[in-house]
Amino acid sequence: MGKILVTGSVGQIGSDLVPALREKHGNENVIAGVHRTPPGEELKQGPVITVDVTNKSAVENVIKENDVNVIYHLVGVLSATGEKNPELAWKVNMEGLKNVLDLARDHNIERVFWPSSIAAFGPNTPRENTPQLTVMDPNTMYGVTKYAGELLCQYYFSKYGVDVRSLRYPGVISYKALPGGGTTDYSVAIFYEALKNKRYTCYLREDSTLPMMYMPDAIKGTINIMEADPSDIKCRLSYNHTAVSFSPKEITEEIKKHIPEFEISYEPDDRQKIADSWPKVIDDSEARKDWGWEHEFGLSEMTVDMIERLSAKLGIEKPF
Repeated sequence: MGKILVTGSVGQIGSDLVPALREKHGNENVIAGVHRTPPGEELKQGPVITVDVTNKSAVENVIKENDVNVIYHLVGVLSATGEKNPELAWKVNMEGLKNVLDLARDHNIERVFWPSSIAAFGPNTPRENTPQLTVMDPNTMYGVTKYAGELLCQYYFSKYGVDVRSLRYPGVISYKALPGGGTTDYSVAIFYEALKNKRYTCYLREDSTLPMMYMPDAIKGTINIMEADPSDIKCRLSYNHTAVSFSPKEITEEIKKHIPEFEISYEPDDRQKIADSWPKVIDDSEARKDWGWEHEFGLSEMTVDMIERLSAKLGIEKPF
């Protein structure tokens, strides 16, 4: 069996995906790829390699020296951060992806996973029940790289037979990784502030409904699509992938059921414009039909689990 390489392993998805893959395949068979951010103790339970995905030869060396045959390519500059430095977002997101796809083609990599995002949609995309195939006119550099990346993945599958699979992640909520510069990251920060300070100032309006997902469901979907038979993968752009949609007001009301003294205020900033260009609810029926996607966590279940696990992480007595 060849090794699995996870690039961007210290990011939000990677922090949970690497341990899940190691539990399934063995610690020694899953390599955590890192760049500038040092790995935490959990990632150090297996092999860790420093690699810059914009350096093609460096990535190639990792593949050859470690007999890599599956890649989860998670490296990416997120939406709000990308607007501050669009040149960096293009370089990391697009050059890094093309390097991985070229190497997957040249070294007969069995499968590649690459995450897209609801940021690939745009202001003219239908915002309610957004279909799999629809208007795509992203207005952020992050979104541009995600839509261009989807097209590139489809091209490498059609032209070279690279088995690359992708999900359009919604906002993903996790207690492990800190917020990392995404427009939906308020949904993580709000739990930290609710537990530590009992108050939070949100950078989105209270009615800004967006598609969301709890991390265990995101990891489940990611592994499931990679384990699906190739004949079941009908979409080679990226599958819509979601669980529940809610607004800052709705998640606040859910948190207040457990932390009644929690207070929130609203000071929308530049991220509001980004949020307003994204769907409110997306239709992921094709993922459910093609390879059996099902989510487990709704808003209430996620809130209880998030408070419980984050309380333990912060050393705070849980409020229930």
